[in-house]
Amino acid sequence: MNEILEKRMREEVENLRAAGLIWDVHELSSASDSRVIMDGKEVLLFCANNYLGLANDPRMKKAALEATEKYGAGSGSVRAIAGTMSLHLELEKKIAKFKHMPASVYYNTGFTANSGAIPQLCVKGTLVLSDELNHGSIIDGVRLSKAERGIYKHSDMEDLRAQLEAAKGKDYSAVYIITDGVFSMDGDLAPVKEIVELAEQYGAITYVDDAHGDGVLGPQGRGIAHHFGVDKRVDFEMGTFSKAFGAMGGFIACSETAAEFLSNKSRTWLLTGSHPPAVVAACIASLDILEESDELVKKLWENTKYFKSQLAEFGFDLGHSETPITPIMTYDEQKARKMSKRLFEEGIFALPIVFPMVAKGKARIRAQVNAAHTREDLDFAIEKMGKIGKELEIIK
Repeated sequence: MNEILEKRMREEVENLRAAGLIWDVHELSSASDSRVIMDGKEVLLFCANNYLGLANDPRMKKAALEATEKYGAGSGSVRAIAGTMSLHLELEKKIAKFKHMPASVYYNTGFTANSGAIPQLCVKGTLVLSDELNHGSIIDGVRLSKAERGIYKHSDMEDLRAQLEAAKGKDYSAVYIITDGVFSMDGDLAPVKEIVELAEQYGAITYVDDAHGDGVLGPQGRGIAHHFGVDKRVDFEMGTFSKAFGAMGGFIACSETAAEFLSNKSRTWLLTGSHPPAVVAACIASLDILEESDELVKKLWENTKYFKSQLAEFGFDLGHSETPITPIMTYDEQKARKMSKRLFEEGIFALPIVFPMVAKGKARIRAQVNAAHTREDLDFAIEKMGKIGKELEIIK
């Protein structure tokens, strides 16, 4: 490799390490479940997005195995050429049905859904209004677009209204409002009902990234639009199977015209290999499970409410979370790191979230419960968190 490039990369890595910003990758050597083997130690897992515990569900594994036996290990092509199997088409129909939308497009990941769709939708002559705390995949998608850009203050509807009002006098071919549904660091909800109402008032187009809301919010886990009663009024609903659904892949639920447009224009759909049959079958199984019963969604919320209430009784500051994402605020970066280390020693894996993932002085442990956690699991974690919180003088 070029010596100058090698030197620059090494220096950057050392700078990140010196600043405490380097990611130490941990080794998971078991299935993702409530209890896992992490870095060779059995621990309770409290930082995964596997909200419904489906990643290791026997029904999911059975569907994946049967699909592999029937269709093989891979598709052998991109979707646009020879990689669209009957499973892919079945899944897209099920996504549309689940989201109560006319059609859907299934992408490799949620990230590639945003980074591939947004640049094709938000072309030159359009305006994008994006929440300031939107996910990096939205930020990258907007940067790749040729649209004019406006950033509105986090969930601030007056600021959004003011920017929509200012756009009225300009000759935009379209105005897009793009927001996360659930904000992944704080666990708060975008005011999607108000956003939809403003969009309808000003003739704007709504695009909601519901990665952390699908499988969690609304009846049967259908997502934030259903939670707020505005399903069928959001123009583009983006979601992912890598979180509550326990599998892999992103999607955009939309109109039939939009689905055809994206599957002919979006490079991250056109130019990448399609999902292997096992993954697609697992995604189908996850939707079938939720269509059949909301038992797992109810259990998730039962666990979430209990966990939050008990931590609050200890005196922890849990921020403004309205979801299973529970920020245990330490504010101090070093305390967050120390708390994570102590939790691991006590048998709990929960990572610190510090700058630059959040603003300086806003450090926290981001704890996430799931439907597979038992009451004993939760009580164990709550007791250890309380003990360590007192040790580190995070709580009294």
